[in-house]
Amino acid sequence: MNIRKAAVIAASLFMMLVFVKMNGNVSSFIATVKSEDAVEALAAPSYTEEEKRELFDAIVAEAETKSVPPVDARLDRVWHAIPGYNGLAIDIDKTYEAALAAPRSSPIPFQYKEIPPKISLAQLGAHPIYRGNPDKPMVSLMINVAWGNEYIDPILETLRNKKVKATFFLDGSWLKSNVEVAKKIQAEGHELSNHAYSHPDMKKLSRAEQASQIVRTQKLLKELLGVDNVWFAPPSGSYNTATVQVAREQGLGTVLWTLDTVDWMKPSADSVVRKIDSKLEPGALILMHPTATTRDAIGGMIDSALAKGYAIGTVSETLSSSRVAAVVEGAGVF
Repeated sequence: MNIRKAAVIAASLFMMLVFVKMNGNVSSFIATVKSEDAVEALAAPSYTEEEKRELFDAIVAEAETKSVPPVDARLDRVWHAIPGYNGLAIDIDKTYEAALAAPRSSPIPFQYKEIPPKISLAQLGAHPIYRGNPDKPMVSLMINVAWGNEYIDPILETLRNKKVKATFFLDGSWLKSNVEVAKKIQAEGHELSNHAYSHPDMKKLSRAEQASQIVRTQKLLKELLGVDNVWFAPPSGSYNTATVQVAREQGLGTVLWTLDTVDWMKPSADSVVRKIDSKLEPGALILMHPTATTRDAIGGMIDSALAKGYAIGTVSETLSSSRVAAVVEGAGVF
């Protein structure tokens, strides 16, 4: 080792010892240096006023090309009430703030906001609902429960494994006798709603009798499970104008279905999966019950929906106007 190199090493060791004496340890010195570097790295880039104006103008220009208009809820001759679907637009102010804070070399971090439709589902009045908005790539599993306890656990297991939430419409008399089973369904995070009290043919009942059927189950959902029920599914799909009006008076939307598995007739699971796969479309509400067929077919139905690129949500999620997919930067029209 030459004399000059030895001198440099000695001087470095001396400075280190001095620092340790003054500051306690080397690690604190390193931490201090890193902290100062981090602060400098996180410091917002400096823009001139002219550059700020240019940045803002660029965001405004992009916002004019990147937008999806909202779709109003509407009445359809076949499907009756169809929910609206939120539009999407660049949030200019939030995007500007994010861009000012981002590294100058990075792309503009566009921020988006949903634009609600002018006409909502609630504004359409008392009409039955058979499907979600066809522009919304989401479907729902509707499981009407008045019997079939022996199949509920395996159905819940499949839903859990597939990470899917369904909506269970509970018959009130079933709920009253099977509170623990209902709580098990609820504990899995599924939506619970109203399927009348004793599975009657609603259109054959008087208005007062229809109200009793709906209200009794609504109260049980609240008292036994703490559920603020928002949907009513008429047993066997039987209803009349009074049914829908009575449900609405209780704050409930009347929901039927887009696709029926007809699982109570005991078709093979494979035939049900093929049927659903061939007819599935955005906004579909798929009706089923806790049967052996559904136990064996529900996994395949879920896989089919996911393979088509559809999200699977509760009835409330599918019938809401909220958008499904997050915006992907650079995706163009979203």
